[in-house]
Amino acid sequence: MSKFGLGRGLADLNKEMGTIPDISILTGAERVVVKQIPLVQIGANPDQPRKKFTETELSDLAASIKEKGVLQPILLRSVSGRPYLYEIVAGERRFRASKLAGLTEIPALIKQITPENAMEIALIENVQRENLSAIEESNAYKNIMEKCGYELADVARLIGKSESYIKNVMRLDVLPSEVKQMVDDGRLSPSHARLLTVAENSIELANLIVDKKLSVAEAEKIVKGSTRKSTSRAYISKSIDNDTLRDIENRIKNALGVKVKLQERKGGAGQIILSFSTRVQMQELIDKLTK
Repeated sequence: MSKFGLGRGLADLNKEMGTIPDISILTGAERVVVKQIPLVQIGANPDQPRKKFTETELSDLAASIKEKGVLQPILLRSVSGRPYLYEIVAGERRFRASKLAGLTEIPALIKQITPENAMEIALIENVQRENLSAIEESNAYKNIMEKCGYELADVARLIGKSESYIKNVMRLDVLPSEVKQMVDDGRLSPSHARLLTVAENSIELANLIVDKKLSVAEAEKIVKGSTRKSTSRAYISKSIDNDTLRDIENRIKNALGVKVKLQERKGGAGQIILSFSTRVQMQELIDKLTK
């Protein structure tokens, strides 16, 4: 059974709430009604994936709200033990812009939603609308997996993306806070940052990439030549240099009398390929290897 409640109740909610992402988690047959809720009774969701709201986007939305009002209700859930009565499930940007516009209340739908489902809805809304920065998205996946006990496959089904996509985003979680901040500030692209996840001196390399305005291809060359983290799958304590590699191949070739190719892989693994040209040579090679 799925950890999250993928149900049918969204169609009715859409009629009342307007155009929103396909949040199929919202289930139940109870009728929801749009109410005007005082802003002072509403608090933000601490598990909201999106942490940054730019001044420009809030100002633009506030101007629109002053002119036309809040056209789409926000979604709330009742809470207890907090300094507010309701917690935002979806619509924090509208809530913030409404405060900026000088409103004292906002149209809202109030649903009985568990903290886990609230996290799911907030994640779906932001991922589908591409509201999250790369770091926020990485943190959101980690947060919902830790707090809800989800596996990678659960999150993939929840947001409709592949497991490899989520893994790739979550790689950014291992970066130092200084590098994460550079990504959040827009100084370092997510593609550059993902290269640095295997580097021991990622802060130094990040500053170098930014200062010299290196392309992803240029940055990749520098990272490949840098010291790797011991926790990285790509870490090699003593990588074989080309001269040593050729020497090993020649020694095996002289001993066995066949062509040899040594291929080293990430983490120190690899393979030795022995090539023969005739059945006779194959049999001679087998005899030498099994003597």
